[in-house]
Amino acid sequence: MRYPPPPDLSRYAWLSVAAAVVTILLKGSAAALTGSVGLLSDAAESLVNLVAAVVAVIALKVSIRPPDGNHPFGHSKAEYFSAVVEGVMIFVAAGFIIVSAAERIVHPRMPEQLGIGLLISVAASLINGAVGLLLRRQGARYRSATLSADGAHLLTDVVTSIAVLIGVGLVALTGWQVLDPVVAILAGINILWTGWGLIHHAVDGLMDIALPDDVHDRLVAVLDRYRDPGAIDMHAVRTRQGGNREFMEFHLLVPGAWPVQRGHDLSEEIIDALVAEVPDIRVSVHLEPIEDAKSYQDQADY
Repeated sequence: MRYPPPPDLSRYAWLSVAAAVVTILLKGSAAALTGSVGLLSDAAESLVNLVAAVVAVIALKVSIRPPDGNHPFGHSKAEYFSAVVEGVMIFVAAGFIIVSAAERIVHPRMPEQLGIGLLISVAASLINGAVGLLLRRQGARYRSATLSADGAHLLTDVVTSIAVLIGVGLVALTGWQVLDPVVAILAGINILWTGWGLIHHAVDGLMDIALPDDVHDRLVAVLDRYRDPGAIDMHAVRTRQGGNREFMEFHLLVPGAWPVQRGHDLSEEIIDALVAEVPDIRVSVHLEPIEDAKSYQDQADY
């Protein structure tokens, strides 16, 4: 089988769901104990993590469905919808954090029992950091937009938690109540930036962004091995990323006098070489006579 079915990555998303549930309980307890708006904002982001992780499970399950009558190219782009949802949820969390912090600036309150609250928050951050690194690593390995986005979200949560811990720690040391909401606002702004990055990447995927330059160059190098000036050539070479799948198409120009079988055999040989170079690439080839002027009406530079 030239193209093996995509792996089911939902087990990693379930790990993210479990981590979100645990950190919500931990951070929620820390916020309740201390009354810190910074820790409350941190707990709110973990609630967003849970929603995003559930969406990720659904998207990963949908993305591996085989092609059908309504979706002949498969369902791999479902992952990008998950990334968009996660980006939007990050915006919602950031808005809640900023509004809560602004209210606390107007009505300041000194957090209580900061020691135990900070310890609980540190434990939750360690869980998020470990799971986030795992998701980022597996997302890169399988080229999964969903896992990469979820991992980035969790690691952003860790950065936010560190900022909150520093701010709340400074409140404990200095007694300056305003530091608590100020740090929360800065954390909210950082979260907004991460959300924008996730949405931007997902939209690129939905718009059929080309494969990275290094991958494209490797594929073209394979084609170059088969070129024979005046006899065999290729043009209209295009690539695109579709979730965890990669696609390529090109026009193969051969002598018009060749039998169909010979042209087909060459096409299959080139496809095998391309798949050997980039194992998950799906290749479509359009065969054309090299002598016919109409064969050059759909060229693309690369």
